[in-house]
Amino acid sequence: MRSALHAVAERTGRSVTEARRRGGAGGRVRLRQLEVTVVIAVQAGLAAALAALLAEYLLGPGAHVFAPAAAVGTIATAIGQRARRTFELLGGVGIGIMIGDGLRFLLGSGPWQTGAVVALAIASALLVAGRGGALVGQAGGTAVLIATLAPMQRGLELPRVFDALVGGVVGLLVVALLLPINPLRVLDRAAAPLFAAVTEQLYAVADALSRRDADAVIRALDRLRGLDADIGRLNESLSGAEEVVTLAPARWHRRARFHRYARSAEHLERLILTSRALARWSATALQYGEPVPAHLPRAVRRLGDGIAELRRESRADQEPERTRQLVRESAHLAGRASAEGVRSYGDALVTDLRTAASDLLRGTGCHPDDANRMVRQAAQAGAAEVRPPLRRELRRELRRPRPTRITGTRRRARLARRARPEGRVGASYPPSR
Repeated sequence: MRSALHAVAERTGRSVTEARRRGGAGGRVRLRQLEVTVVIAVQAGLAAALAALLAEYLLGPGAHVFAPAAAVGTIATAIGQRARRTFELLGGVGIGIMIGDGLRFLLGSGPWQTGAVVALAIASALLVAGRGGALVGQAGGTAVLIATLAPMQRGLELPRVFDALVGGVVGLLVVALLLPINPLRVLDRAAAPLFAAVTEQLYAVADALSRRDADAVIRALDRLRGLDADIGRLNESLSGAEEVVTLAPARWHRRARFHRYARSAEHLERLILTSRALARWSATALQYGEPVPAHLPRAVRRLGDGIAELRRESRADQEPERTRQLVRESAHLAGRASAEGVRSYGDALVTDLRTAASDLLRGTGCHPDDANRMVRQAAQAGAAEVRPPLRRELRRELRRPRPTRITGTRRRARLARRARPEGRVGASYPPSR
């Protein structure tokens, strides 16, 4: 028997291996993000310099601090929100100026007036935006400047608005015209770890089902649950890449290819959720000792093959025919497994397999109704190979000729004629003595 010390050592070894794996994965993610980080830093520096030069040229010498600050704020905000950030900057400055000037005229200047101005400006911005952000921050900051500096320095309103406009526009021009990022590279580097992780864990679930190892399935489930940060990075990359192909003329020729890849990547989050449910039902079925038909692990593995193939075809800008074929094979195997005999948790596992197959087909561009139909037909074909449908048996049975009352009477008459002695039908014979 294994001692408690051996069990603790085994768990420790697994924990160390998992920590190393996560550390290596995190290092690879940071390396993939290094290029984007460098590009954003260069964009921010260039935008700050251009905004300061333009503000000084148009407004004359002076401390035009807010123009480069607005440009850097536009560049360094979350990727994909730069255009919205620019409008928020302008809207926040406008709200701050209106509230600050209005209350300063009514209440005068002083510490408590400054507090009242800022409170009302923040409240107004929150009512407009519905949440925190650049609009709320700029409304509060502008209100502070108007309430504190306007009594000593006249004419702050126009430079503040102009600085916000110059900084935001320069930031957008740098992103769209001077240094646009490669949208496909950004998207692929964000989607690659998710494609690889989902495929790897589906393979792990398939192997664990074959070995009936519930602990291995639970470990795969934990790894699938740890992908939330990668999903967030993917959503940001999708938004940023879409912004680039929309604003940057130099990247317009990549629009069609980007949208095909983005369509595939957008369904990754749904596939991850379905894969988690699939792993959870697998672990529960094994823990309750339910039967696992041989075709069930094969169906899970074939689904992982389809996810890996989807990324390859998306990167190569190919029609996802091979992916659709693998998805149909996975649904076909799931149908065979269901017909061979599963119980409640195994049936839930088959259902999630079919759901994941439908989601993957939608990632290839299929309409939801078409995807559901293709999965349903493949699963029914697989089940029919193991257990013919009842309808087919009924049709075969109905085709067989059945004896009626007339045919039964004729058959009895024919048998009676064969049993009589040869002679004329109906002739009388003398009774035997």
